Amino acid sequence: MPSWNEMLRQVKERITETTVAEVAADLKNGAPPRVIDIREQDEWEQGHLENATFIPRGFLEMKIERTVPDKSAPVVLYCAGGVRSAMAAAALQDLGYEKVLSMKGGFSAWKEAGLPFKVETNGKASPLSRYSRHLLIPEVGEAGQRKLLASKVLLIGAGGLGSPSALYLAAAGVGTLGLVDSDLVDETNLQRQILHKTRNVGMPKVDSARETLYDLNPGIKVHAHNMRMTQDNAEALITQYDLVVDGCDNFNTRYLVNDICVKHDMPNIYASIFRFDGQATVFMPHDGPCYRCLYPEPTPAEMAPNCQEAGVLGVLPGILGLIQATEAIKILLKIGQPLKGRLLTYDALEQRFKEFKVPRDPQCEACGPNANIDELLKRPEIPVHCAAPARA
Repeated sequence: MPSWNEMLRQVKERITETTVAEVAADLKNGAPPRVIDIREQDEWEQGHLENATFIPRGFLEMKIERTVPDKSAPVVLYCAGGVRSAMAAAALQDLGYEKVLSMKGGFSAWKEAGLPFKVETNGKASPLSRYSRHLLIPEVGEAGQRKLLASKVLLIGAGGLGSPSALYLAAAGVGTLGLVDSDLVDETNLQRQILHKTRNVGMPKVDSARETLYDLNPGIKVHAHNMRMTQDNAEALITQYDLVVDGCDNFNTRYLVNDICVKHDMPNIYASIFRFDGQATVFMPHDGPCYRCLYPEPTPAEMAPNCQEAGVLGVLPGILGLIQATEAIKILLKIGQPLKGRLLTYDALEQRFKEFKVPRDPQCEACGPNANIDELLKRPEIPVHCAAPARA
């Protein structure tokens, strides 16, 4: 059997190719050829030749005789780069078409030559065309993508963990992102907090993040909450969203977010990082452990490392933040197995993941049978220290 390259070479020896310049000239003649775009729907919507007819490659042999009944008429086929159209031209020759040509370089060459083209849907591409690779996945598809576009995710922190999480959730088409952070962008953040740019030093982090996310995907909504989360404002804010991605760096916020999520049965996707180590899990209230099951009490003050002195490898939050974003998408789409009841730890120096079971604590103050969540939410704040992960 010939290899793919050998097969393509043989096909190109038996067909005739034409250049984009020749096609452009032929289209200005009194009897232009019939131009057929054989790409996929999302490719067509993003741009095509003005008078082209759209027949996806998989339907070409089935529909061509209705579209071009005269097999002696000139036909030009094009795809993205000229490979699919070459194979299609050979197929039409086998059907008896006498003057079929493949446009060399395809639509990419047409655009590179600066030749005019049309964008479908009244000058605007389909709102789902950006997510075409999601639409190809059966577990996502159009219904799943529309579900993502209708979803609302609150990210606690626009720093190291929040940066990759926010970027990938925005790119994936989560329709509404909320960002909570009260800090300003500092030069020392730029080593790991990829939402922010040098030009944004001194800007509120949530404003800097919103600017970056809109550059990435202007089709979503980004709500900037430039505030410190407290007992007075947290519940009203959190309950506006479907789930929480917790990337904060202090115990007060972690416990507060956990307790509100438990009260309102909201998924809480947790991660933390320290130097070369990180950990992540998903808290599904009343269907697995919560943060207080894992850490009933905060790390003693004398054992909590100083945030500025401890340090962190710049790429580490990227790994843990992407795990958080992945879990968020899985939960929103209700696919796969969430990281529930499992603590995933990561050692960057050893390049090793480990997984530990985390059971529910029957005596948990937040989700146990005797818990009084409203009273728990009234507790005074504890002294703030860096929330580094415990060594699992």
